[in-house]
Amino acid sequence: MITVVAAIIERSDRRMLIGQRRKNDSSALKWEFPGGKMREGESPEIALARELQEELGVTLLKSVELGRVRHHYAGTSEELEIRFFAAAIAESDLIPNAFEQVAWALPKELSEYDFLTANRQLVAQLATGRIKPAEILEGAEENGTSRGPAAD
Repeated sequence: MITVVAAIIERSDRRMLIGQRRKNDSSALKWEFPGGKMREGESPEIALARELQEELGVTLLKSVELGRVRHHYAGTSEELEIRFFAAAIAESDLIPNAFEQVAWALPKELSEYDFLTANRQLVAQLATGRIKPAEILEGAEENGTSRGPAAD
């Protein structure tokens, strides 16, 4: 099984960061949350920090796992486990190194984007307000359960 980490980054105006896959990637031009595959021996937080640096040129400050989804895409041999994290980053300026384009979308606007199949359940929960990443991250920080990349 391949483990993937993905960041749900919500600004103070409630907009969430999403990225559109490049036209020559698998699942071309589909939208997703930034992140990628964990490497051998990496913790999820270290993988998330590395992926955010590589894909967007940003620094992960803290994260809290929101949930996991298992998915098997047709035409692939391995199942994916995707771990979604509420995440806070240090920078407000991004460099979309790995995306065709990025957008900051309000929760209610997420359904207007063509997301990867494995992201759709989470997108629905975000769009309806059942999951509020910034509130979860803030609550975890107050309880001392949020983690940064150096937490492991």
